[in-house]
Amino acid sequence: MEQTKRRWGDRKDGVLLRDLPSIQFITGVIYPNRCDNEAYISERVDLTAIKAYIARKNETETDFPYTFFHVIVAALVKTIMLRPKLNRFIANQNFYMRNNISASFVVKKEFADHGAEALATLHAKEDDNIESVHQYIRSQVKSCRSEKVDPTTDSMDTLNKLPRWISKTAIKFIMWLDKHGWVPSSMIETDPYYSSVVISNLGSIKLKSGYHHLTNWGTCSLFCIIGEKKMTPVFDANGNATMRETLDLGLTIDERLADGYYYSKSIRLLKYLLEHPEELEKPLKEEVSYE
Repeated sequence: MEQTKRRWGDRKDGVLLRDLPSIQFITGVIYPNRCDNEAYISERVDLTAIKAYIARKNETETDFPYTFFHVIVAALVKTIMLRPKLNRFIANQNFYMRNNISASFVVKKEFADHGAEALATLHAKEDDNIESVHQYIRSQVKSCRSEKVDPTTDSMDTLNKLPRWISKTAIKFIMWLDKHGWVPSSMIETDPYYSSVVISNLGSIKLKSGYHHLTNWGTCSLFCIIGEKKMTPVFDANGNATMRETLDLGLTIDERLADGYYYSKSIRLLKYLLEHPEELEKPLKEEVSYE
């Protein structure tokens, strides 16, 4: 993404949007909390094309096979790159454009009740494609499943070891820093709520897709839940039904960032990419004809 010289009012993670329509500027003031401005969108995706695509990719990739998750992550970051209003956030009643595109997700170290979790964040570049996304996820999963503790978890562990009155006071001070964009980078390096999108793959633990809230902490304005695969009747133009394997996505967005038409086109682009995954082999910055 194009980098501009930092000006007064900018944050280290975003550029202040100074020429907003009046309704958006006022909305950010009278509705200051992200959690009070959530819109939920549910979308069902036919997996026929993705299944065929990953089968072809895995003919040569056996060490770390491609999965639906890799395709969805690549499609999400490409959608955000081509629809940049999705990468905005509101903090301290001001609108900002994020300096980069990032996707965060949790890696379960072990599929067990006592299994620990680690946080991973992908930072997308304009020339990335599904292959570089796949390679990055491979490296992150390997790192997260080691004994290494990610920086954000390490910071939380430190606060948790302090006497309660000290840790609560420290957390309230950190929340004040968060409001102004002054939290030290070392504390939030892998914090999912400072990314463009948080992705939760509930299908991997046999759960259905559903709503997930945003948070007033951090800057993330988009949350994506991936549900469990299932067989669903799909109807053609003549009303004939065919059973297809499908997957539900639950998207929670901050409705203050754009209007409904912009979000509608963005969801259509995301669905098109998932139904035409070969488009993800092109650089993320490359436009897609989907209308």
